[in-house]
Amino acid sequence: MTPRDSTDTDALAAPEHHDCRGVAAILARVGDKWSVFVIMMLQDGPKRFNELKRLVGGISQRMLTLTLRGLERDGLVTRTVFPTIPPRVDYELTDLGRGLSQPVQALGAWAIEHREQIEQARSRFDASRDAD
Repeated sequence: MTPRDSTDTDALAAPEHHDCRGVAAILARVGDKWSVFVIMMLQDGPKRFNELKRLVGGISQRMLTLTLRGLERDGLVTRTVFPTIPPRVDYELTDLGRGLSQPVQALGAWAIEHREQIEQARSRFDASRDAD
């Protein structure tokens, strides 16, 4: 891609950029915050819905449902229904999801390790903007 291409709005419509859009859609799924948390929580084995909800603090029931459905659609999570009363449903990473869990775990660990530095940088940035 040339510098002109990067500013040309038609550049992304070119056939050679179709792969970029496909990859972007995948990264949007696996890179959203809720998917990262769910994948991290499932790394140790299957979990029930309410267990995941407790482990992923701040996620609503609807958002967890949508996240799990999207991860299942992408082949990263399986949903197993057990015929009990009430029905028991477990969620588990697939082989594909387990392959993703290592980089996701690394990303999560990095965020935890550097959270304070990032918060300080944000405060400095905001303070410098307020001074202008």
